[in-house]
Amino acid sequence: MFRTALRMLLGDTTKCLGLVFGVALSTLLVCQQVSIFFGLLGRASSVVNDVREADIWVMDPSVKTVDAPFPLRDTALQRVRGVEGVEWAVPFFRANVQVRTREGTLENAILLGIDDASLVGVPDEFMVGGIEDLTMPDSIAVNPAGFRLLFPGQELGVGRVIELNDRRARIAAIVDASPAFSANLTIYARYSLATAYTNNGRNALSFVLAKSADPDRLGSIAGRIGEETGLMAVSSDRFRMMSILYILANTGIPVSFGTVVFLGVLIGIAIVGLTFNQFISENIKQYAALKAIGVRNGRLLLMTLWQALFVGVVGYGLGLFAASQFFNWPSKNVDALRGFYLLPEVAIGVAVLSVVIVFVSTLLSMRRVLVVDPATVFRG
Repeated sequence: MFRTALRMLLGDTTKCLGLVFGVALSTLLVCQQVSIFFGLLGRASSVVNDVREADIWVMDPSVKTVDAPFPLRDTALQRVRGVEGVEWAVPFFRANVQVRTREGTLENAILLGIDDASLVGVPDEFMVGGIEDLTMPDSIAVNPAGFRLLFPGQELGVGRVIELNDRRARIAAIVDASPAFSANLTIYARYSLATAYTNNGRNALSFVLAKSADPDRLGSIAGRIGEETGLMAVSSDRFRMMSILYILANTGIPVSFGTVVFLGVLIGIAIVGLTFNQFISENIKQYAALKAIGVRNGRLLLMTLWQALFVGVVGYGLGLFAASQFFNWPSKNVDALRGFYLLPEVAIGVAVLSVVIVFVSTLLSMRRVLVVDPATVFRG
């Protein structure tokens, strides 16, 4: 009986291809948009992700995201260091700056200032040079995407001179920093150098990075810092989530991507439903013939669901392949798409969604099969 169902489906090549295309298109749209959405949320906390040594971030109580710090007094650093349970604490600076090359290229950048002595806050992996190169005068490190943005078509290298707010800076290293949300160019410099590149007034300290002496008491140590200093101290995980929630609450990203995902599902249901309904209409005599020889409605429903399962598996496979190819090559060769991946959780969720789309569309089209008169087969 199942073989008969597949023969009926494959016998109408146009309708079969239309059904498969509908599922594949819906799968591609949903996989692509949901993965890009989570990729953007990951970029919102990229600075926090790259600071692996510290587990506590201390900031002004009004701060909601790492991209919008409020400057602290320099005395905040010593007060945090004096709190019991804090193993060490270092300053961290974050600002937006304009960068100009000698060739005339002008770009916006994120400038991150790290502790002069410990250099805590720089990602571990360097593509060119090393962390010790940041100790040299006027030396900075940039991410590879930012280097290619400043010097298009040039091989990654060090020694080039750029201007940061009309001050000289020399690229001494290329660091593999995570893609940021607000700019493609990320610059790392020693704290004293980074604050000299900007004009933030007498208060330049953006955050205090701290390490708890006992990771099991991380929450209580952060609470003690807040009580004794009057500042807000949160764990790295919580600050990462705060930055993500800020993007969700204050941008149109959720609505934009949610609309596309909804349309993807709606398109899938519309294409599959209408095509399947037309397929059943054109094969209504075959279904009537099966009912005439004693096939019950339950058996016919199973046959139709088997056809739907076949369409769903093939369409989902093609859509998933197309989505994986979209993220595979561009994410390795296009800096703007770096960090976007087809997440396994998304693929699994879309698989369930594809099953729902196909089965809902099928059940909506089955009404005519269940009520067809077996005598239809003997008419004109």
